[in-house]
Amino acid sequence: MLLGFIQIAITLVILVAITPLLGGYMARVFLGQKTMLDPVMRPLERLIYALSGLRHQTSMTVWQYIRAVIFSNLIMGAFAFLIFMLQGVLPLNPINLDAPSWDLALHTAISFVTNTNQQHYSGESTYGYFSQMLALGFLMFTSAGTGIAVAIAFIRGLTGRDLGNFYVDLTMSITRILLPISIVGAVILLAAGVPETLAGPATAKTLDGATQYIARGPVAHFEIIKELGENGGGFFGINSAHPFENPNNLTNLLETVIMMAIPASLIYTYGVIVGNTKQAWLLFWMVFVIFAALISVAAIGEYQGNPIVNSILDTNAPNLEGKEVRFGAFLTALWAAATTGTMCGAVNGMHDSLMPSGGMVTMFNLFLQIVWGGQGTGTAYLFIFLILTVFLTGLMVGRTPEFLGRKIEKREIVLASVILLVHPIMILIPGAIAMAFTQIPGINPGITNPGFHGYSQVIYEYASAAANNGSGFEGLIDDTVWWNLSTSVALLAGRYLPLIALLLLADGMMHKQPVPETTGTLRTDTGLFTGITAGVILILGALTFLPVFALGPIAEAFLIARIASGAA
Repeated sequence: MLLGFIQIAITLVILVAITPLLGGYMARVFLGQKTMLDPVMRPLERLIYALSGLRHQTSMTVWQYIRAVIFSNLIMGAFAFLIFMLQGVLPLNPINLDAPSWDLALHTAISFVTNTNQQHYSGESTYGYFSQMLALGFLMFTSAGTGIAVAIAFIRGLTGRDLGNFYVDLTMSITRILLPISIVGAVILLAAGVPETLAGPATAKTLDGATQYIARGPVAHFEIIKELGENGGGFFGINSAHPFENPNNLTNLLETVIMMAIPASLIYTYGVIVGNTKQAWLLFWMVFVIFAALISVAAIGEYQGNPIVNSILDTNAPNLEGKEVRFGAFLTALWAAATTGTMCGAVNGMHDSLMPSGGMVTMFNLFLQIVWGGQGTGTAYLFIFLILTVFLTGLMVGRTPEFLGRKIEKREIVLASVILLVHPIMILIPGAIAMAFTQIPGINPGITNPGFHGYSQVIYEYASAAANNGSGFEGLIDDTVWWNLSTSVALLAGRYLPLIALLLLADGMMHKQPVPETTGTLRTDTGLFTGITAGVILILGALTFLPVFALGPIAEAFLIARIASGAA
């Protein structure tokens, strides 16, 4: 147990160490300051702007920025969908895979363009190399870049600056952040044993003379952007539990840290841009403490194991169902908390096999979306909670709610409410409809567990889609028209409605006249205010989703305890 917590502590220490480095670098990039990559990337960026005809010096209005996000993503999604449907006649398809069904292709395109990568398919047996690289790999960069661009525009608006130019922000997110780190990371993964090849499956003779086909492909470069961009979609069906995606403890450490690097560092980036790193560190440590507590809950639950199994075997063993033994209970619990906290969605063990406490941690992360949150969007959602806390505390102490010298008024609260309400609506309503299907004779919605765990499967699927996470309780039979189309609605609404509201809120703050700070100003960079913010976050999350927890993992935990006591 001690060794497991030491491994977790090492990972978290590395995360803390790189946060000011990467966060400060990203701030310099978007503030237009000099960086070490200027000699290499500036000519490339000029070429991109020249070939595309972009007026990269022109700042956009809020609706121009919104239209640029929507239209660019629409075109990229249509491009990917077309590749999927033409897969049968495209090159780099070594095992001659046909096109998937239209609903699966649509779901996949929407899932990857929204930075979700929710997979209702097994990668190596559904999409060829051309589809994986030119469609999925392309969207992994652009969807992550879109999230970063919107977060930076949001921060600019909060500070009274112009929102900027979306295409410039997208380009710089890729050329200055995602691409350089991905190149270095891919080389490290390749050296550590992750394959990178265009050759078809390897063949081998088994001991009884049969022929075994071993899938492989251009995995290393795919894997690094999967984690760095918080995409999460696996080249293989079992994702980062596959030895070709994640062969050893070195790659597991790298991939765990890299999936948290950008969302954690963006908090520090905010502090540099607004000139208040004290507040950034307070917010960082607030999220860090919540994250560490959630990891502890999940890790202890997996280490204690399943009491039913332990009572039958008369032993105390960790819960190793659905886990790779090379990672064990602790590193699997750490990954589960990190991948759902960051909205990455990659897995190195099956979440469906987690103990109820671990399952509740993963669902809790999906519900809150700020520990550490999605690529760029998680940082923005964190400040939505901050704005709500300013408003609530301002009402309680009789002070005018102000944030960064600008008043918080009705319009800001309405937009903040929209951002926070879209999420539960896209989870609870379709989840209720899916559960109602189980009561209709002859209709099977694909729920493989009829009990409390089956309820968690359904809610998790929609929470994963609405939060743009992509992971799942994989007992669900989800490659059907119902699941492909219903989750697509949650994917689109969970991604674009909050993004539009975020940009409108930032635009409103940008146009407000700054208010001079006085002795009556409510300071937001104090430990007390940060603690109140944490309370608001936890209370809102608990009040919204407590019934879900009660009907899912909490009820399942009581059921397991009752069965175990009877078996003892």
